[in-house]
Amino acid sequence: MPSPRRQQGPIGRVSEIGGGGARIELDLDRLNQLSLDSDPSVALSGQVGGHVKVEVASRWLLAAVRTLRLGNAENASVIADVDFLGEGEEHDQSGRLINFRRGITVYPSPGSRVHPVSGDDMKQMFAADERAHIEIGTVYPTKDVRGALYVDALLGKHFALLGSTGTGKSTSAALIMHRICELAPEGHIVMIDPHGEYSAAFKSTGELYNVDNLAMPYWLMNFEEHCEVFITSQGAERQRDMDILAKCLLLARSKNRAAEGLNKLTVDSPIPYTLSDLTSAITNEMGLLNKATDTAPYMRLKGKIDELKADPRYQFMFSGMLIADSMTTFIGKIFRLPARGKPISIIDVSGVPSDIVSVVVAMLARLVFDYAIWSRNEVPRPVLLVCEEAHRYVPSDTSSAGQAVRKILERIAKEGRKYGVALGLITQRPSDLAEGVLSQCGTIIAMRLNNERDQAFVKSAMPEGARGFLDTIPALRNRECIVCGEGVSIPIRVSFDDLERDRRPASSDPAFSELWRQTGDEEAMVQRVVKRWRSQGR
Repeated sequence: MPSPRRQQGPIGRVSEIGGGGARIELDLDRLNQLSLDSDPSVALSGQVGGHVKVEVASRWLLAAVRTLRLGNAENASVIADVDFLGEGEEHDQSGRLINFRRGITVYPSPGSRVHPVSGDDMKQMFAADERAHIEIGTVYPTKDVRGALYVDALLGKHFALLGSTGTGKSTSAALIMHRICELAPEGHIVMIDPHGEYSAAFKSTGELYNVDNLAMPYWLMNFEEHCEVFITSQGAERQRDMDILAKCLLLARSKNRAAEGLNKLTVDSPIPYTLSDLTSAITNEMGLLNKATDTAPYMRLKGKIDELKADPRYQFMFSGMLIADSMTTFIGKIFRLPARGKPISIIDVSGVPSDIVSVVVAMLARLVFDYAIWSRNEVPRPVLLVCEEAHRYVPSDTSSAGQAVRKILERIAKEGRKYGVALGLITQRPSDLAEGVLSQCGTIIAMRLNNERDQAFVKSAMPEGARGFLDTIPALRNRECIVCGEGVSIPIRVSFDDLERDRRPASSDPAFSELWRQTGDEEAMVQRVVKRWRSQGR
């Protein structure tokens, strides 16, 4: 008597076997019958993006359909290429698929029968095991099978969220962060937000920082970051300016009480110093010169420092109030140590002047990494650093400015796992990202990508078994994604859950047709805007 599982009957047979997949021959009439089935998983079996299972002894091999083409027109057959995903066993009494595992240990032989996959099979395939996980949405094409991400694998091996503008990327990022915060209310997440979108989403679960309350001490910068801010020259002159800055910075740092007990003080040591000590060190060095003609580099440096001190836009970093040794409180508040139920700090850098925004991001990323290195003897407190618009900070173009931020993010991508630093990259232009960084991301969450170069770039970064799956990237709907890599047991296509309105980022598109119908109060509005513009305040 056939088991209950085999009542559906086969829909085809295996014609050719390869290492990671097979070619199967399907019956066109059976496919047309299945497409009318009430179970959406059965209806999609044998279609591109759907699944089939192959009978091998007492096991089922599960595979995803990648391509279809017409076979023999006379006997109405369809030839399909499939990629193997994993295998499971058949329960004797119920015939249900049980003990599904990723990867396969036995291969079918040509002629093995191919069956459709039901919603129950999908539940077994995608059921989350005991590992800590978050649910982000519903697996396509089902209505009730939940898509889960394994948090430890997702964060431990870094992740990237990719998608063209307007596909729901910011909302999806907020959803994933909310789910992680619910799972770990005492976690430590630092999110760099270049457009000020996420403050609206994390009012209740996060601490929000911007130029008004960040109070980021300039003396926390290392020497490379100091050079990016203070040195404006290029070529041979730049090296000379750097030598002068290094000498004077060391003198300024050594004047602090905190430096007295240190036998190894370097230009990179995060010791407070006053900008006036630095400028007076530059003036003294200039006074020791034999000829007045050599003063140009000293004057350049001094002029730049005075300019930063006087410019109100830089007050959040170069204010005279930031001389006190506030390093422990700054790190505690930014890294949420202790979290007190607010595990995420949103750092809104939209108000930071564009010429130093990359230095601010470099400092934050480097503090995360340095803290992890120097806290190795303590109880581990891993930190997740989430970087929105990541292509700005780690571009594939190596000649651009902002090399400090590029170096530190590349280093976190390569070595962060050893020290408990997780990296989450969010970008709409993966092809503009440095290639080494994307390939270090163990989990890739790909939403719709409209650009062909981006699609090809993501495919090349994906594990081999998921490549066929990625052909569907251009066909994804908004708020749908494909997840492959370490964070999921097998590649999945997921439709994201809806987020409550008050937990969404402020990133909705303007409705031109409605807003352009409104009129009135324009003169006063322009006056108010110009006033804010001129005072450089919000």
